[in-house]
Amino acid sequence: MKQIVPKLDLSQVTPHIVFSGNEGKVWLNEQRITLFSQTALGKFRKEVYETIGHERCKAFFLRLGYQLGILDGELARSSGDELSLVDRFMLGPELHALRGMVLPEPKALVISEEGDDFYCEVEWHNSYEVEIVSAELGKLTQPGCWTLEGYASGYSSVLLQREIFFKEVECRSCGDERCFAVGKLAQEWDDYEDIKRYYEPDPLLEEIRNLQNHVEALKESLHEGDMLTNIVGSSKPFQHVMHMVTKASDSKVSVLLLGETGVGKEVMARAVHNTSDRADKNFVAFNCAAIPPDLIESELFGVERGAFTGASHSRMGRFERADKGTIFLDEVVELTPRAQATLLRVLQEGEFERVGDNRVRSVDVRVVAATNEDLSVAVQEGRFRADLYYRLSAYPIKIPPLRERKEDIPLFVSHFLEKYQALYNKKVLGVSDRGLEQLVAYHWPGNIRELENVVERALILADANSQISMEAIFPDSVKPLPDDKVLDKTGHLRDLISPGSMDGEDWMSQLLESDFDLALFEKTIIHEALSKANGNVSKAARLVGLSRPAFAYRMKKTEEELT
Repeated sequence: MKQIVPKLDLSQVTPHIVFSGNEGKVWLNEQRITLFSQTALGKFRKEVYETIGHERCKAFFLRLGYQLGILDGELARSSGDELSLVDRFMLGPELHALRGMVLPEPKALVISEEGDDFYCEVEWHNSYEVEIVSAELGKLTQPGCWTLEGYASGYSSVLLQREIFFKEVECRSCGDERCFAVGKLAQEWDDYEDIKRYYEPDPLLEEIRNLQNHVEALKESLHEGDMLTNIVGSSKPFQHVMHMVTKASDSKVSVLLLGETGVGKEVMARAVHNTSDRADKNFVAFNCAAIPPDLIESELFGVERGAFTGASHSRMGRFERADKGTIFLDEVVELTPRAQATLLRVLQEGEFERVGDNRVRSVDVRVVAATNEDLSVAVQEGRFRADLYYRLSAYPIKIPPLRERKEDIPLFVSHFLEKYQALYNKKVLGVSDRGLEQLVAYHWPGNIRELENVVERALILADANSQISMEAIFPDSVKPLPDDKVLDKTGHLRDLISPGSMDGEDWMSQLLESDFDLALFEKTIIHEALSKANGNVSKAARLVGLSRPAFAYRMKKTEEELT
């Protein structure tokens, strides 16, 4: 097979990259990408290196590059049939260059049209990884362009539908004069097994996951202090809810918490647990909507080794972790039919089987479920088992939205201010009267969660040792009230100038009553923007707050209307 040394042609890939300034997004073939600081990535790499060691760090970044290469390989595979396989392969080096990662220079390339013969030599100029190593890790004893290696391997394997590995044989990070890599079919490498191990999942990840679960369970078991210290509220609707909670805690009945998103259902679930005789046992929270449907069963009820691809270890589920304690199932309506059946068995018989196992296990768990959806409707639509619904809804507690307990808002504001002043080490003098008035008047579609976010943001925007103003609370929607007035230069009261007025005059009305030509007005603005931008369309578009395509369209449109 004849060796080919192709040249980079960036024009092949630039049409696939779209900058959407109005959305704050960058697209590559409809995949969202980001521009990331090399300095930040370097510090992250150093931390990973020092935490897990050279070999595991290398495997981590090889796999990172491999996944990135897979995405670009799919782009190359979907390119037009008019491109030869060699031309499509060259999209990879070109995308690599446009990402700012490296400037690849192919030295030799052999590809059969069937993809069953492959050999590549490439020199990597200006590798970002060399600069990272130089700045953060110092001189290495082995080549260090791990992400570039992984990218080339993943890209080539997907494009050619063959297992291909690249190996860096020279690297400036370990004192060589250049970064030089060789790629060939995986089985042609003498150390194939050693290379392949780098791309396989690390059992350490499973160990870390189990450790995290253990630590989480330990933290829950050590929950201390007043059992209701995080409960905020004194309004009548809220006190009714607390009465229901304390009554439920005296029994073992399953509880169903109902309410809109953000009303604090998990806080109430913890209150049910903390006021019960199970308070010294585990409280385990599980969001049914946050887990892919095919993993819900294994997460809830555990899995045996080999039950499915990736199940390399046996592990307990959330119900076993919550044994003798309480489990909180948020968004319970999202459970799969099989998970619903298993949950019903747990509620009725107190037993279940792990995924991939036939051993029956017993468990004693108090179930608190929650949903912001009407489960009776889900039953009618066939999405939720009727028998499970009747079992869970034996003791329903409806948590009112924040707009129905407005007298609690000042209490929440005080609570969140105390929390975030300590977090940010920043003192303020509370919220102004008008600011608090606006907080109480707002309808809060996101309820308590939204209020907490607003208070945190307001604290950040406010000056230290000052009151939090309306502008800090609602910076994008503050409008003067109809009766607001200010002193003018003569000392007389007049209406506050609004965004639609100038020197107290309604200039918009005057403009519309004049001999106004909208097309000419738009053309004048466009020409003025182009003049200020020295003919640069992109810069002119930014001056008037438009995307480049939208600005170009208006340029063409106004010219056609005026001809």
